[in-house]
Amino acid sequence: MDDNYITGYCVLGDCNKAWCHHCYPVKDCKEKHQICIKEGMCEDYNIKYNEYYKNHDTLYDLEDDNGDNENGDNDNKIIVTGCAGFIGSHLCEKLCQMGYNVIGIDNINDYYDVNVKQANLNHLKKYENFLFLKEDICDTQSIEKYKPISVIHLASMAGVRNSIENPEIYEKVNCGGFLNILQQCVKNNISKILYASSSSVYGLNEKVPFEETDLISKCNSPYAVSKYCMEMYAKTYNQLYNLKTIGFRFFTVYGPRGRPDMAPYKFLYNIKNGIPIDKYGDGSSSRDYTYVDDIVNGIISALKNDKINCEVYNLGNSSPVTLNTFIEICEKVCNKEAIINNKPNQLGDVPKTYACIDKAKRDLNYNPTTDLFTGLTNAFNSL
Repeated sequence: MDDNYITGYCVLGDCNKAWCHHCYPVKDCKEKHQICIKEGMCEDYNIKYNEYYKNHDTLYDLEDDNGDNENGDNDNKIIVTGCAGFIGSHLCEKLCQMGYNVIGIDNINDYYDVNVKQANLNHLKKYENFLFLKEDICDTQSIEKYKPISVIHLASMAGVRNSIENPEIYEKVNCGGFLNILQQCVKNNISKILYASSSSVYGLNEKVPFEETDLISKCNSPYAVSKYCMEMYAKTYNQLYNLKTIGFRFFTVYGPRGRPDMAPYKFLYNIKNGIPIDKYGDGSSSRDYTYVDDIVNGIISALKNDKINCEVYNLGNSSPVTLNTFIEICEKVCNKEAIINNKPNQLGDVPKTYACIDKAKRDLNYNPTTDLFTGLTNAFNSL
């Protein structure tokens, strides 16, 4: 489907927008809405983003021409960068369900299959309070245009192993892109920014579980270094400009619509389809797998907490499992034995991740509840 194609679908069938497939069921609907299949009789309005936004700020007229919100509530706009990604799309959906007006930014890069990202965006189209902007964080000016109450910055170049081969892009996007976002927040008096760091910053630290107060001196990839750089920028901008900054060190996030380059998705997909999986090392390495809904709940709790000034939080499950155990659980979920290619450890990998989440529990009431078998089952059912 065209990246710029728009459809709307209101909840009650009473918005009377020309492009709403609920109000005006469409013949040969590209989205395959059930009401369109049963009752489709209208031509598809098929508006293009670049044409529509010449005269409107948002897809469903969240604002009128003088910038005032139609509902008299101009205090619930949030910008989420990386909205087409795994965590970003789940977060946007939750925020929309909570009634926020969500402006999502993503450049739809091809680090992994862009069709996966497009599918995530299509999933968000049913929310009339969601707006997508195909923009790059390195030069976007959307914060100045929309002036949200908060920014949640999840967009980054991902991938430890890719950063070994292409380190320059991680400095440009992760550090430079974040710097652009921070500058806009300061210039436009945005009070708070939340951003994604990573458990990778702990690198080769040996003490476990990892705590936010641990010395960060053994990063083991350019990706990890770029994430720690973001934390330093956030701390500096808090000191200089009193911008509230909250960072999240995510620990191996998985779940439905997961990233296809990560082990949870690859292992489940490959085992299901009889495709070999690559196992690096002897299987004794361990990861603290964390379900995406638990991550989203932690982010939203931080968003709603106005007492936090400048902090970084571990968002993990605090229950690491070895690679061998992880493969066994995947086999149980798939009810099928894995075909395993044994390979040596890869450059940039770390032997273990293990989150201490005491600080997040105390400040954010963070409480991950999804066990690995249940979470992987949910992910498997979404394949």
